[in-house]
Amino acid sequence: MSVSPSGEIVEGSSVNLTCSSDANPVANYTWYKTNNQTPLIKEPQLIFSSIQSSDSGEYYCTAENKLGISTPTYNISIDVTYAPKLPSVSVSPSAEIVEGSSVTLTCSSDANPAANYTWYKEGEDSAKASGHNFTISDFRPEHSGSYYCVAQNTRGHHYSTLQLTVVSRAWKLTAVIVPAILLGLILLYSVILWIIKKRSSNQQQPEPKEEPDTREQTPSCNPPPPHLCLSHVTQSSNQACIFITTTSL
Repeated sequence: MSVSPSGEIVEGSSVNLTCSSDANPVANYTWYKTNNQTPLIKEPQLIFSSIQSSDSGEYYCTAENKLGISTPTYNISIDVTYAPKLPSVSVSPSAEIVEGSSVTLTCSSDANPAANYTWYKEGEDSAKASGHNFTISDFRPEHSGSYYCVAQNTRGHHYSTLQLTVVSRAWKLTAVIVPAILLGLILLYSVILWIIKKRSSNQQQPEPKEEPDTREQTPSCNPPPPHLCLSHVTQSSNQACIFITTTSL
């Protein structure tokens, strides 16, 4: 087995892998990628017209005829080199940056060979830091602005930017207190409005009217004037009164 070109393999270039074997009758060839049992192609050559970073790995071929099959004792290793991909940049903490706090910027990129990282601030020529991380331990208003990370290796470079804005502690405190005061005023207004409505409702309520007494009037029991002699006793059927009637002699 052989690989062409034999030197450094750069992403996007053309690469040919060739398999040969002394056999009679002539052998049939099959190419595989290590850890993958699915055949890639059944040809003497495996051709990459524009090889990609995902094609990196180890390859081998088998030679087979009706008399048997032969597997090589070694594999061909393909290491595709490429420039850094678009870097991923992030800031920690990810929330608002409060004046005086510590801020760490992080940069990473997929690259082969591994990339070197350099941090810059927009509008300034000199580098601010080197490496994956860039930490500002005491963030001040003058630190606000755009920062960009450059990832670079022997194949090229790429960069990404991010914007940092500081929030003063006084403004942070105001942002908490003002909504609390407004909420308190709204609650107080609601209570006062409820009290006013309650009092107004009580004043408009009509006084209860006296209902006429519909109970049956009980006539008074007035006995007739007494006389000299007791004649007979009568009792009213509807009243609990007893009348004593007398007649004169």
